[in-house]
Amino acid sequence: MSTATPPPEQAPAEETPFDPHDFPQKLRDAQRRAAELYAELHSLQARLPWSREPHEGWPEVTDRGRERAGRAASPGWDPADAAAFDKLWEELLEATAYVHTHGWWKTCRDHGVEGADLVAARQALKSAKGAVPLARDDVGTAA
Repeated sequence: MSTATPPPEQAPAEETPFDPHDFPQKLRDAQRRAAELYAELHSLQARLPWSREPHEGWPEVTDRGRERAGRAASPGWDPADAAAFDKLWEELLEATAYVHTHGWWKTCRDHGVEGADLVAARQALKSAKGAVPLARDDVGTAA
């Protein structure tokens, strides 16, 4: 029987503090998808007439120095454009709901991240690496 002495006890490794900005990859991917959908929807809206339904518009009004901008008549949206808009809108709602209800935010609260700190973490996700479709550094690389 061996009577070797046990190895000396080692001090426990320091626990890494919780970082609410260390977002899981799936959450980053979901935020990126939401940002891409938002950009796609914004691009579609930019080329569509201002009114979804046909509208006669209204004239510009200047009354005692106050001005109210007018609007030209709108032919309304083409049915294909309306369907594309509705599809993008629904996908955007689903993507943002996934981001807003992701389990990471509960994990943050479980680690004491609340109030302004939780809001700051949610805001940081919007510019986190991998969560943004195109970053400033990407523009220089692409050029």
